Amino acid sequence: MENEVIAAKEKRFKNLITIISIAVPVVVALLFGYKVPNAKPLTFLPPIYATINGLTAVLLVWAVIAIKNGKRGLHQKLMTTCIVLSALFLVMYVAYHMTSDSTKFGGDGVVQYIYFFILITHIALSIAVIPLVLVTYSKGYLGDFTGHRKWAKFTFPIWLYVAVTGVVVYLMISPYYVH
Repeated sequence: MENEVIAAKEKRFKNLITIISIAVPVVVALLFGYKVPNAKPLTFLPPIYATINGLTAVLLVWAVIAIKNGKRGLHQKLMTTCIVLSALFLVMYVAYHMTSDSTKFGGDGVVQYIYFFILITHIALSIAVIPLVLVTYSKGYLGDFTGHRKWAKFTFPIWLYVAVTGVVVYLMISPYYVH
């Protein structure tokens, strides 16, 4: 009976994860192309959401240290905070792009290639990390700690890369923002 209940919960999580993993990138792409008419540009947001990315990176590392030291409760709180911060980042990022023109990178030469490599991998992995984070989190939530650890080995480095490169992209493009 207990296994059936867990299986039912896993199926509900799987369905929800699938929906969220498809809906978020689609909605972001649609909203990214929409400009709010007569809206005041939210030019103050990029340093805030870059800071959120940096904080997420720090908390991800702290969460790994916490779990390695047997502090499961702290680990859970830190990971939940990372998910909330990532959602907050996404809302701010979309709001900025719905009210402001995209900033073009002004560098050239090798630096431009490095910037675009980091940007493209950041964007691609930020989409890929959505289901990874949700599956990993759901495994822990459901008490499947063996599954959670297996997924976390893939999820953690990708999520950390996305968080760190979010800061790097901001730092590289910040001289070109129009305020």
